[in-house]
Amino acid sequence: MRSSAMRDMMAITARPEVISLAGGLPDTSSFPAEAFSAETDEIARESLAEALQYGPTEGIAAIREQIVKVMAAEGMAVDATDVTVTTGGQQAIDLVTKTLIDPGDILICDAPTYPGAIPTFCSYEADVRQIECDADGMRMDVLEATLDSLAAKGQKPKFIYSIPTFQNPGGVTLSLERRRQLVRLASERKILILEDNPYGLLRYEGESLPTLYSLDGGNFVLYLGTFSKILSAGLRIGWLVSPRPIQEKLVLGKGASDLCTSTLTQMFAAQYFARNHWHDYVEDLIGIYRSRRNAMIGAMSEYFPHGATWNKPEGGLFIWATLPDVLNSEDLLAKAIGKGVAFVPGTAAYVDGRGASSMRLNFSGVKEDLIIEGIRRIGAVAGEQLRLYETMTSTDEMRLPPQQDIEAASDDFGDGQAR
Repeated sequence: MRSSAMRDMMAITARPEVISLAGGLPDTSSFPAEAFSAETDEIARESLAEALQYGPTEGIAAIREQIVKVMAAEGMAVDATDVTVTTGGQQAIDLVTKTLIDPGDILICDAPTYPGAIPTFCSYEADVRQIECDADGMRMDVLEATLDSLAAKGQKPKFIYSIPTFQNPGGVTLSLERRRQLVRLASERKILILEDNPYGLLRYEGESLPTLYSLDGGNFVLYLGTFSKILSAGLRIGWLVSPRPIQEKLVLGKGASDLCTSTLTQMFAAQYFARNHWHDYVEDLIGIYRSRRNAMIGAMSEYFPHGATWNKPEGGLFIWATLPDVLNSEDLLAKAIGKGVAFVPGTAAYVDGRGASSMRLNFSGVKEDLIIEGIRRIGAVAGEQLRLYETMTSTDEMRLPPQQDIEAASDDFGDGQAR
C-alpha cells in the first residue's frame, strides 16, 4: 500500500497561510446559501427520520433517478436500476479494482493518470501498465501494440482505466477518433473500460464529445460519475453504471466497505437536482473556472522559467506543467511549501517514478489573486534552483582537468574509460 500525494499534503494545505494549487478542490464558496438552507429545512420538516437512517447499498431511488438526468445532459441514456451510488468517485475506483483485480492481474491506464487512483491500484497488487498520452489523449498505437504484446504471451488486461475528458492530471481530452478506436478495441478484444468522467460538464470552450459510454452503449464500458466537481465534494456522492452481473459484485463489495452512502447527503442532492437549478450553478462555475484558468496561464507565462511548458485545457480543473528537466518537482515542492504554496509533483501520477520534472496545478480552488501569487512563488523557487544548478555545473566545469589529462588517466586504467 502507498499513500496518495494529495492526502499527504492535506494537513499542510489546510493551513490558511498556504496557497494550495494541489488538491482538485471545487469552489464551494459559490454555492448559494439560501439553496442549501431550503433543502436542509425541507428534509428536516418532511423526511428527517428517513434521512438519518441506513439506506439501500446501491443508493436511494430518488438520487439514482436524478443521476440518470445528469447523465442525459451529456448524451447518455441509462436505466436507474443500473446505477450504483458510491461514497465519492474514489470509492467507485476502489470497488471496480477490488471486484476485477486479483494480485498480479494487469490493468492499463493513461500516463500520467489520476494520482488518487495509483494507491488504489497498488493496494490490490495490480500490474499497472501506463500508456503515454499526447495532446489528443491516450495514444491508441501504443495501446494496441501493448495489447498485442500481452496477447502474444497469453495475457490480457482486466480493464482499461481512462479519464477521456479534461484528464486529471494532464488536462488533455481524448479525440473523437481515438474514442472510437478505444471502444472498438475494447469490443474486439473483450476488455472492460472504466470511464472516469468527473469534469465533462465543466467545458470552457470547444465542442463537446460523446462519452465512451455513449459510443459503446454500456457493453464494455463502466461509467464513473461524481457530484464532487459540479455540486459539492463534501457530499461524497459518486456513482457507477455497469452491466448487471458486474453491478451485483460491486454492490457486494460496497456493502462490505460501508453498508451504504449517507442517506442524508443523497436526499439533499436528489432534492437539489430535482428542482432543476443545477444547470445555472454549473454555468456559474464554468465562468469562475475559465477566468481562473486564464489567470494561471497568464501568471505562468510571466513567472515560470524559460523552457517550462504547459497546456491550455478546454475544461476541467488542472494544468500539467513541465519544468526544465534538471529540476525535480518533489525537491521543488519541499522548498515551495516553505514559501507557502503547494502543488502535486508529477511522480504521483506514475507507478514507476516518471514525471520528476512535471507538476499538476489546480486552478479551481483559490481566487485569481492567490493563483497569481502562488505561481509567482513556485516560479521564484524554480528560478533559485536553476541558478544554483547553473552555478554548480559551471563551477564543476571550471574544476575539470584539461582533456589530455583525462585521456591519460583513462589509459592508466587500461579500459579506455576515465573514472
